[in-house]
Amino acid sequence: MSSIDVRFADVPGGRLGYRDLGDPDGRPVLFLHGSGPGVTGWRNYSETVGAFADEFRCIVLEFPGFGISDVRGGHPVVDARNSCVEILDHLGIDRASIVGNSMGGIVGAGLAAKQPDRVDRLICIGGVGTTLFSPGPAEGIRLLMDFLAEPDKPALHRWLRSMVFDQALVTEQLLEERWAQVNEPGVIESMKSLYNPAAIAKVSRGEVSFDLADVTAPTLLFWGRDDRVSPVDMSIMPMRLMPDVELHVLPNCGHWVMIEQKDAFERQAREFLLRG
Repeated sequence: MSSIDVRFADVPGGRLGYRDLGDPDGRPVLFLHGSGPGVTGWRNYSETVGAFADEFRCIVLEFPGFGISDVRGGHPVVDARNSCVEILDHLGIDRASIVGNSMGGIVGAGLAAKQPDRVDRLICIGGVGTTLFSPGPAEGIRLLMDFLAEPDKPALHRWLRSMVFDQALVTEQLLEERWAQVNEPGVIESMKSLYNPAAIAKVSRGEVSFDLADVTAPTLLFWGRDDRVSPVDMSIMPMRLMPDVELHVLPNCGHWVMIEQKDAFERQAREFLLRG
């Protein structure tokens, strides 16, 4: 496996951070991270990407505005979607599979809907869809908004605890790492630009959203049965409307499927990607 050091690409939208690992001649897989405070692509996937590196070229992208890639100032979902195209173009990749966690799944599904020629196969970990039976916003989103209103360590800790079923995963080290990343320039502002009434209004006007039926790439949805950020009933709409989709719901698991159900996620995701 090649170096795991972050690299930087100067693209039309600004500087993008990414890591390029695995088989350079393998089929490319683009790993897209979520939207929580202190998140990075490497924090989401550092313990997982190695399971794919033998057969695939693995690109772990850092979205604009999360402390590593340049802030762009637009809607974070749109900026992230544009950054996917830009990093693929920079690397000379016409078409890639996508693994997206939460916001990363939304970004990947939006790219698959709007530019289907760029997406081979799609794996989404929560995030995609809308609640049908659970009240909204979900508990984890409410705790995130509380943190953004008054950013401090106790609020960050409460939000982190909502992300997982196994509370032992929320260690002091994790809290300190996330707190340090949150305090990078522009990170809080980027989060606020995603979780505010104006950004939500753009979603309702269709400026950010997409038609699930337009996601024609073969798709695998992962969901934690105990997800308090994206309740499992969110999976019903994409499961019904995406034309080529399957859903795996994993027990004793919150929002971070690739961490709490690591072995099952890696085994099932690899099998799905290798079908192509």
